[in-house]
Amino acid sequence: MNNKDNYESYEEIRDAMWKNADCDQDIFGEIKFRKNNKKNYFKLFIKVFSFILIAALSGGITAQYVVNKDKAPKDITGNLSSGSLENSNIKGVYSNSISQVSEKVAPAIVGISNKEQGLWDTPEGSGSGIIFKNDGYIITNYHVVEGASQIKVKFSNDKVLNATVVGTDAISDLAVIKVEASNLPIATFADSSKVNVGDIAIAVGNPLGEQFSGMVTSGIISALDRKVNIADKKTGEQTMYKIIETDASINAENSGGALCNIYGEVIGINSLKISSASGDHGMGFAINANEVKEIIKGLMTNGKMIRPTLGIYGVPSISKGNDTKKGVYVQDVISGSGAAVAGIMPSDIIMQIGDTSVRNMEDISNVLEKFKISDRLSCKIWRNGKAQNINIILSELKIH
Repeated sequence: MNNKDNYESYEEIRDAMWKNADCDQDIFGEIKFRKNNKKNYFKLFIKVFSFILIAALSGGITAQYVVNKDKAPKDITGNLSSGSLENSNIKGVYSNSISQVSEKVAPAIVGISNKEQGLWDTPEGSGSGIIFKNDGYIITNYHVVEGASQIKVKFSNDKVLNATVVGTDAISDLAVIKVEASNLPIATFADSSKVNVGDIAIAVGNPLGEQFSGMVTSGIISALDRKVNIADKKTGEQTMYKIIETDASINAENSGGALCNIYGEVIGINSLKISSASGDHGMGFAINANEVKEIIKGLMTNGKMIRPTLGIYGVPSISKGNDTKKGVYVQDVISGSGAAVAGIMPSDIIMQIGDTSVRNMEDISNVLEKFKISDRLSCKIWRNGKAQNINIILSELKIH
């Protein structure tokens, strides 16, 4: 039987076809059958599944990166001077790093007292030191042990031992002392030539005193090879220090202790003497580790530092007309020195040493760094309106 016979009209046939075949009619009246909805649902499922898979993979990779980043060592060296640590995360890392450095270095830091009684009750007569050899050798400040009738050293395990002086150097304010002990923890000295302005600096001092335990201050390195001119009170000899400048506080308790980098390595020896003499309030100074190493060698070998000197005290010459030459005006000559033997007299102006022009005592110190005792130097001087050449044999700088 024809299907058309089951319907009353063509319109009913068309309506039935649309209902059963799921079709559309275009504007020309032609019938267009849509694709099966099952296929559409399948494609939609594939798209959703792909999106979920990509999102899951991205999330996993991101999570793994965060975990690995948290596990990685925190290196926060760099310039922090341009801003205050407002970010709480940075504050946390910064504080945690300082704590870790303190814990690492503290066992090699000792408390030192030159008093017979009341050890470490007050900062006067006490300071810090650093163990640099495990058989009892300690570097500290000279002023901490100067004139002491006895020296007491207190270790991280609260043990107290007597110490003897191995060598001293008043000019650098450093001294080496020794206790009778073995297998002591030692500090690691860094190559201070690799220190940069803006690096974090942590001053670790005597963590062992009863009242001043845990003395740790922090800041940044604000200058390298800073030159500070200090005259020795006993001899009048002027010394140019090339030191590290930091805004970490240097005081009696951490003087003689370690100035460390963020890895817990010693980059300098703190010096209250230099900090006080510099006249820069709020700034601390430390003798850089590379110079300390050389001084330690000298003190261990000779009990003192052997330095060459011309044997004069001088100041920059003051212009008084066309006849005055630029140079170092000699105020006094040390008896028995190379300058005295060569005939240098007060009021002479030293204009040149070798091929180098000099204008102040700092220039002379820089020149002498390249020479040793008994070297002969040609000096050009100005005397009575005339230039003269005089040879000076360098003598030993003696501290009385």
